[in-house]
Amino acid sequence: MLEEYEINSSTLAIIPIDDSSSRVYEEETEYIVNKSVHKIMDYNCKFYGSSYQGRCEGTKYLTGIKSKFPIIVEESRNLIFFPTNSIRNLDNAWISLNKIKDYKPSFAGATIEFINQQQVEVPISFYSLENQYCRAVLLKAKLYDLKSIKK
Repeated sequence: MLEEYEINSSTLAIIPIDDSSSRVYEEETEYIVNKSVHKIMDYNCKFYGSSYQGRCEGTKYLTGIKSKFPIIVEESRNLIFFPTNSIRNLDNAWISLNKIKDYKPSFAGATIEFINQQQVEVPISFYSLENQYCRAVLLKAKLYDLKSIKK
């Protein structure tokens, strides 16, 4: 069991096990981390030079989204993640936008298929997942627009 986890370009999803531990899926492996999903995200925002609150404010500024913010964890590697629920919800998971191949409804919510064919089921309706995915795509588009303006 890990005490800390650094999100990287292989990270697929961070799923809660309970209120104090999480399962992190990577392309080739998975880890159990002795921290809540929110604490892992907060640590990584700080690790990459901001804060969770700062990332949320950046998303709100760029997109106008007012809740359940997708965030840019690390800009140069396009590490963009979106939540499946409110951060106050114990079922909230964080999903890497750029690693999703497909998603579909399932009995317990929605199933996400990643680019490595791995599948993870999350307790969120298909329509809510689609909305969160679209919000993250909007954030990514706004980020690319800003980058192209600066060139």
